[in-house]
Amino acid sequence: MLLSCVQTNVTFGNLSDNLRRCGHWIDHAARRQADLVVFPECMLTGYGYESREEAMEQAIRAQSPHLAELARQCAAANLHLVIGFLLLETSSGRDHLFNASALIGPAGVVAIYRKIHLPHLGVDRYVDRGSVPYTVHAAGDARIGLAICYDCSFPEPMRVLGLAGADVIALATNWPVAASRTAAIVPPARSMENHLFFIAANRIGTERGFTYCGLSSIHGPDGIELAFARHDREEILFAEVDLQAARTKRIERTPGTHVIDRFADRRPEFYVGLNEAADR
Repeated sequence: MLLSCVQTNVTFGNLSDNLRRCGHWIDHAARRQADLVVFPECMLTGYGYESREEAMEQAIRAQSPHLAELARQCAAANLHLVIGFLLLETSSGRDHLFNASALIGPAGVVAIYRKIHLPHLGVDRYVDRGSVPYTVHAAGDARIGLAICYDCSFPEPMRVLGLAGADVIALATNWPVAASRTAAIVPPARSMENHLFFIAANRIGTERGFTYCGLSSIHGPDGIELAFARHDREEILFAEVDLQAARTKRIERTPGTHVIDRFADRRPEFYVGLNEAADR
C-alpha cells in the first residue's frame, strides 16, 4: 500500500481555493498511484477563527458539494483521502459545530470523526466537543483510525484505535511553531507504542498571528521514520508499506531471547486507576 501525506498552506476562509489546492495534491498522489492521502486539520476552511459565529459561516455539512467533489476526485484517482474541515450539523433544533476530519473514498464519505480533545487555541475554543467513540474504518485493504491534532497528545485514544485493529492512524493536524517538539516526538512514539503506521499531516504558512511548523511525517511500526518533511515548505510525502507489519504485534528482536508484544503483554487489570483519577 502506498501512503501519502500532504504538507501544504491553507487559504483562510476560502473553501473554493482550498478545494482547488486539494485537487492539485490529489493529482500528484494519483500519478504515484497512492492508495491513501492525508491532508491537514481544517484544510478546507482554515483554523484561526475568532468567534463561533465567524467559524459557522465557513462550516459545511456532510452532504456538501465540496465533499462530493472530493469523492469524485477519489473515484477518478482510485484512492482514499482524509481531510480536515469545520462540520455543521443540526439536531434537536440546534446547530452544532465540530472540528472534523472525513475519510472519503471513491464511493463517497466513509466516515467522519469529530475532534474530542480540544485545546484552548484557534477555532477549538468555539467548537462543540465530539462525543462519538474512536472507531476504525475500512479503506480498501487498510483499517484506518482517525484523529485530529491534540488527540495524539494523549496515549489512550491512540491505544484504543490500535486495539480496535487500526493499521494506520491518520492524524490531520495544525501544529504551530510552539508545538514543534510535539511534531518531532509524538508520531514516532505513538507508532512505536501501538506497532502501526502513523501519518501526521501538518500545514505550513501564517494565519491570524500563528505560524505553522510543517514537520509532517509518516512513521511505521516500532516508530521507524519512513518519510519526514524537515522544512516548512509545501511538499507531499510517500511511503510504500506492508500492512501485515502493523498486524503482527509480536516482535522478535532477537529470536527466542528478546520478544515483545505490547498488546498481549498488557495488564489492564492494573490500569483501573486511569478511570478513578478521571472521576476525582
